[in-house]
Amino acid sequence: MHIDFDNKGKIESLRSRSLFKNVEIVRDEFFGSSPPSVFVGSKLKYPNVNVGILSPPEQIENAWLYDAQNYWSKENFGIRDILELRANLVNSRFQSTVYSNSKFLDLSREIAMAIKPVDVEIKLAKKIKLVLDFDNFNMPMGPRAPLKKVRITENPKVHSKVEKVVSDTDLKAVDAISYLYKNEFDEQNLSKLLSIGLFGLKKNRKLVPTRWSITAVDDSIGKNIIKEIRDFKIIDDYVLYFGNFMGNYYLIMFFPEVFNYELFEMYLPGSSWNTGSKLKVSNDFEDYNGRKNYASNTIGGYYATRLSILEFLKRVKRQAGVLILRFESDEYWASLGVWVVRNAARKSLETERIVFEDKEKMLEYCKDLVFKFFKFDVDSILIRSKLLNIVKNQRKLKEFF
Repeated sequence: MHIDFDNKGKIESLRSRSLFKNVEIVRDEFFGSSPPSVFVGSKLKYPNVNVGILSPPEQIENAWLYDAQNYWSKENFGIRDILELRANLVNSRFQSTVYSNSKFLDLSREIAMAIKPVDVEIKLAKKIKLVLDFDNFNMPMGPRAPLKKVRITENPKVHSKVEKVVSDTDLKAVDAISYLYKNEFDEQNLSKLLSIGLFGLKKNRKLVPTRWSITAVDDSIGKNIIKEIRDFKIIDDYVLYFGNFMGNYYLIMFFPEVFNYELFEMYLPGSSWNTGSKLKVSNDFEDYNGRKNYASNTIGGYYATRLSILEFLKRVKRQAGVLILRFESDEYWASLGVWVVRNAARKSLETERIVFEDKEKMLEYCKDLVFKFFKFDVDSILIRSKLLNIVKNQRKLKEFF
C-alpha cells in the first residue's frame, strides 16, 4: 500500500489495509453510485489533464456523503472519518486535453450536473492501485485506475437552474457562478461545474483543473460580495472572534474601517504544511481597492477565508477592516483541502463575539490569547501588518469636524 504523505508521526495510523476495506475486493469492474463527483487533475503537462469519475465500488444509498465537505464540517467529522470515506472512493480516470470533447467527458458532465448520486457501471483497464494522495487544495484522492468503459444506468436528474446556465452559451462564467450562488448553490457545486467545462461562452468553454476552479469560484463570489458591502455602514466596535476546526485556529479581528483584509497564516511544527521544527509564516493583504495580482503567499487559503469573512459581513450588513491570524496546529496532521480553511473561518465566526472599546485593548487580548494557546509572541507578526499600519496612520474624515 502506498500513501503519498510525509507526516511520519501520524502515518502509522493509516497503514492498515482496512482503510481500503471496500476497495480491496474490486478487480476491474464494478457497479457504483457517483456522489455525484468528478475531478480534473493538474499534474500532467497543461493542456493535458486527468479526468476522474469518483464513485464508491458499490451501490450505496448515501453515496453523496463521500463528497460532502460542508456537511462534514456541520457534523464535525474528524480527519480519520474523512480519510476512510475518501479511501473508498475509486477514481476511474482518463486523459484528455482541456479543449477536448469525448463520450467519457459527456458522461462525466452528466454526472457532475446531477442533483443526487448517479448509478454507474465502471470497467477499468487495470487493477485498482491502492493509494491515498494528499493535496493542500483538493480533498484526499483515493484508489485509482485507468477507465476503460463507463455507463450511466439511470437518467440523472438535473436542477432546472443548472440546465439554464449550462445551455446558455452566451453567459459568461462569472455570471453563471453569480447566478447559481444567489440561488443557494454552494461553492463546491460551482467549482465542480466550472472544472468540468460547463460554464462560459461557447468558444471559451474548457476543462479547468479542480484546484484552479476552487480558487476561481471563491475569488469570483468574493469580488461580487465586496461590491455590495462597500455600500454598507462601517461597524461601530472593535470585535474579535476565536474558533477552531480540525486544528485550524482562527483569530479574526474587525476594525471600524472601510473594507481591508489581511491574512497571516502560521504553520506550527507537525502540521500538514510544516513537517519541520520551526514555525512558518505566510501573509497577504488587500486594501479597499482590491488586489491586482494573485495572493501568492497564502494562495487558495486567502480566497477561501476571504469568502467566509465576506459572507459574514454581508449577513450583518456592515463593512470593516479585517485582520486574521490563522494557526495551523499539529492537530491538523493530514491535509484535507482548502474547504477546511473556509469552514474553519465560518465556524470561528459562529462563536461568541468579544467586543472592545478600542484597538489597543483588542490587540492586547489577542496577544494574551495567542501566547496562552500557542506559547508564541505575536508581536513579531503584528508589527508587519499592513492593515494595522493603515489603522494607525490613516486620518479619518471625522477628525476634520
